[in-house]
Amino acid sequence: MPSDSAPVPGVDRPAFSVLDIVRAVVLVVAVASLALWGFARWDLPWNIIVGIGAPVIVVVIWALFLSPRAVLRVHPFLRAAVELLIYVGVTIAWWSMGQALIGTAFALVAVVSGVLSGRRALS
Repeated sequence: MPSDSAPVPGVDRPAFSVLDIVRAVVLVVAVASLALWGFARWDLPWNIIVGIGAPVIVVVIWALFLSPRAVLRVHPFLRAAVELLIYVGVTIAWWSMGQALIGTAFALVAVVSGVLSGRRALS
């Protein structure tokens, strides 16, 4: 039995790279980090509002500007600025929880993956 499957007409499968997987993991960590920050740093009832609201806002912003099928097509530099704004917010959230090392590590991984992805998209 052959190991190579023949392409199916009308089916376009995107090719995923390691960078795409890293960027997806960074987004999931960003959303989870904002939920943790909201539930841990605020008093009741604000912890419920911020713990649910902050991740929802990030997911909506991602869907509007950053997703592969974004609702609003914007210039790549504006897209990078929106993405950077999300990463800065998550980093500040970690720092406000007293976890500067985790915040800095997140910022480093997020920015490096964003720069590499941006370079790939522009070339």
